Amino acid sequence: MNNYLPLENYKPLRDIVFDYMKNAIITGEFKPGERLMEVQLAEKLGVSRTPVREAIRKLELDGLVVMVPRKGAYVSDLSTKDLLNAFEVRQSLEGLAASLAAERITDDELKKLKEILDKFYEGIQENDVEKLIKYDQEFHDLIFNASRNEKLVQIMNNLQEHVHRFRVRYISDFKKSKKLYQEHKKILESLEMRSSDNAQKWAEKHIQNFQNDLVKDMKHFSNGE
Repeated sequence: MNNYLPLENYKPLRDIVFDYMKNAIITGEFKPGERLMEVQLAEKLGVSRTPVREAIRKLELDGLVVMVPRKGAYVSDLSTKDLLNAFEVRQSLEGLAASLAAERITDDELKKLKEILDKFYEGIQENDVEKLIKYDQEFHDLIFNASRNEKLVQIMNNLQEHVHRFRVRYISDFKKSKKLYQEHKKILESLEMRSSDNAQKWAEKHIQNFQNDLVKDMKHFSNGE
């Protein structure tokens, strides 16, 4: 089935193809270990092979694609080492963001955070993975923005594409999503109390639990450590 890309006049074709392929890898549409065939991708997207080839090279530089001699391009696997590296950084960033947000978040933002948490719960009730992923990310993004620290937000944004690949894997398990909901609720309650210490504690605990569960599951979708 063809899935021709919308050609935006202001954006080079190679960038449109790259953005599509990067998003497909991050969201799990292209699975870890899946081979990326230039001809088939070009036909599917309605473009020539050149922008696809350029996108694959750029994705390799970003660590999302690996080139195997005499075999071609493959979506990179998610290793335990990748997970630990990403989550060591994320745990500290999330704790700091929550601590700052407890002091700086507005009443309107707290109300919005509660609405996001309610939407996340709806996703659990409806077994809607896309909704869960959307509102999980919005929950964390709002807390980072509420920290009022632009540098902190920038650093987290640079880490997002790697974290999101793990988020998709984890949230697809609805039992774990219920656990996420309870932890989000604890973070929200800490922010409502304006308790920096509690907010940091629960934010860090939330990421640690996330990491621990993922490490246990890595054998199902990784080449190992």
